[in-house]
Amino acid sequence: MNNTATLPDDGSITLNNRQRLFIRYFTAILVDLVVLNLFDEYWDKVVINSFTISLFAAVVLQLLLQLTLVFEHRMASYFKSKSGKAFVALRWLSTWLVLFISKFIILWVLDISFGDEVLFLGVLHGLVAFIVVVFAILLAEKAIMKLYQSLA
Repeated sequence: MNNTATLPDDGSITLNNRQRLFIRYFTAILVDLVVLNLFDEYWDKVVINSFTISLFAAVVLQLLLQLTLVFEHRMASYFKSKSGKAFVALRWLSTWLVLFISKFIILWVLDISFGDEVLFLGVLHGLVAFIVVVFAILLAEKAIMKLYQSLA
């Protein structure tokens, strides 16, 4: 299997899997950074004390979101490999539970890592604001990926 991709405009440049992953996560972190800073600037429920802190928060957030997805996919694969309606129900329940509980864990890690430098305020001690921000991040990442794919 060939793990390189030749760029269409310049046949001399190829990307291996590590380079593709770097570009993907570098882009995702930059998207997260932009979304975090837009929320910080325009919504009083998100407070980030500096650009540098928001950059570090974007890296931590991306890492934790990716770990959540890896864990969720592994659990889903386990239940998918089993047969029966009970395992289908357990798969959906476990997916929802992992995605829900992960938000508490991510918010806790951000609090431990950055303290009062990164705050999500409001309902449920900022959990609702945090979920809104994460949802916006995921939508922005999806939109950027769709735009990228449309360029092919």
